[in-house]
Amino acid sequence: MYILGISAFYHDSAACLLKNGEIIAAAQEERFTRKKHDQAFPLNAINFCLKEAGIEIDKVDQVTYYEKPKIKFERIIKTYLSEVPNGFASFLRAMRLWIFDKLWIKRIIRKELMYKGGVYFCGHHESHAASAFYPSPYTSSAILVMDGVGEWDTTSLWQTKGSKLEKISSIRFPHSLGLLYSAFTYYTGFRVNSGEYKLMGLAPYGKPIYKDIIYDKLVDVKEDGSFKLDMKYFNYTTGFTMTNNHFNALFNRPPRTPETEITQLDMDLAASIQVVTEEIVLKIAQHLHQKTHHTNLCLAGGVALNCVSNGKLLMNGPFENIWIQPAAGDAGGALGSAYHYWYKSSGEQKTLPTGMDHQKGSLLGTNYLNEEIELYLEENEIPFEQLDKTAFNEKLARLLEEENVIGWFNGKMEFGPRALGSRSIIGDSRSVKMQRQMNLKIKFRESFRPFAPIVLAEKAKDWFNFSGKELDKNFNSPYMLLVGEVNSSQIKLNSESKHQGFERLENIDSLIPAVTHVNGSARLQTVHSETNKDLYSLLQAFEERTKCPVLINTSFNVRGEPIVESPEDAYRCFMRTDMDYLVLGNKLLDKKNQPPFVESKDWQKEFKLD
Repeated sequence: MYILGISAFYHDSAACLLKNGEIIAAAQEERFTRKKHDQAFPLNAINFCLKEAGIEIDKVDQVTYYEKPKIKFERIIKTYLSEVPNGFASFLRAMRLWIFDKLWIKRIIRKELMYKGGVYFCGHHESHAASAFYPSPYTSSAILVMDGVGEWDTTSLWQTKGSKLEKISSIRFPHSLGLLYSAFTYYTGFRVNSGEYKLMGLAPYGKPIYKDIIYDKLVDVKEDGSFKLDMKYFNYTTGFTMTNNHFNALFNRPPRTPETEITQLDMDLAASIQVVTEEIVLKIAQHLHQKTHHTNLCLAGGVALNCVSNGKLLMNGPFENIWIQPAAGDAGGALGSAYHYWYKSSGEQKTLPTGMDHQKGSLLGTNYLNEEIELYLEENEIPFEQLDKTAFNEKLARLLEEENVIGWFNGKMEFGPRALGSRSIIGDSRSVKMQRQMNLKIKFRESFRPFAPIVLAEKAKDWFNFSGKELDKNFNSPYMLLVGEVNSSQIKLNSESKHQGFERLENIDSLIPAVTHVNGSARLQTVHSETNKDLYSLLQAFEERTKCPVLINTSFNVRGEPIVESPEDAYRCFMRTDMDYLVLGNKLLDKKNQPPFVESKDWQKEFKLD
């Protein structure tokens, strides 16, 4: 049985294909259209999935969609009616989208795909819950879904009964932890639905001095983690902004204008909402554990991408094991809806995976053969070098040690927002200049942003810990969704330093400064030979040369651009930046040997800054 899952028409449209309950392929539409967070019908992603399986659309037994549009439309109508006469302009804009697209999903699917079969609509949070549990390495678990909003739910608690999902309770719109965090994202001058991770990265530069104000004025939290927002301060129910003048008065200024100076207030607000988020998530998890007594927890929804909160939950929460869907946002809903239909219709029981999980390292996207890459390079007269694998890794390790920055395009593209070692930019984690150089000259982004370390899985415990607790020898974090700390043996933080704000970057004395955040934290990714053999071998070669099994890994793109999908995308990004070398499969390109690269237009205007 082939099941095609789709998410579309909000943000991060995506498609995935299951064959008898196994993931064959999954991808986001943005990678093909080069439009970040593309919300359009994911025709390119669908065509890729079908091609990967070697089938046409008539072989698909069922198409699934990640939410129930009619119920979502009901919520929007009821919300506007409750606010009349406020929000009329916003109402008109929303109605145009719904009347022409969002209410006609089944018709659009059949027209775009020439598909004649059935279409199954799965609840939004049900899709998230399914995406969290079914690919996980557990046969039973509790499940926590937290995001902005689905149809009505913003937080939902689940447990498994055999292979079925059972909803325990939920919190409904407009009361949303995801939207509360997005309100602070907006207020501090970042783009909602894409800048939340910037707010998380900004938090360690500040102090949570506004925590009490948030609890006193904005959100009322009960002991079981349930909460209500005081909607007096928010504008997202019917307006075009997240916050209003009451919110401005609370912090004595209007929202920061994007691209202007980030102030200490912004840093302290980021620290404050981050702590509040962590505390609410922990309370909800404790309540969920008391209700279910499960030892395993699965997470999905946009809030599950808050890897700092995830790390705190892992160490301080009641669950022994946590698994987080790497495509935790709406893109993962495509996968979840397909999985939900499979287990509902087939009656199959969930089994343990042969590897770490059923997600296959989330390396589920396009893959270009070395012959295809060579054809592209030769047709465009692009010079390259080819070496055998051993010599290749030895040369790359030497280039990295010499502080060269390398674009790494190798193997299947990642599904989800993180580059996990197939479409990555890599560098020496020991370099004191690398963090600033990669931010400003390669990623074209804010200099405060931290980079993530990749580490050989079996060496992670020698370099990292969680809340001072040594990692178990079987610990793994393959999806870059957990923040821990650099071991005290590898770092010294000057606790008596008078530095404030971004000056705190000078407060770090670490053996791996390029991946050590100002508070000594690190968003680590463990690399495993069974999911990414080539990257694992490169890390081994680097360790043999330097005694350090840790490199920088950041996504292969520039600010405002989706992660690269094709060799052509990779070459353009390589030539537009100060990267020194580019790996395309088994080919190595040296920037110094490349012909002049001429842009046909001002390429930086192609991408909206976010």
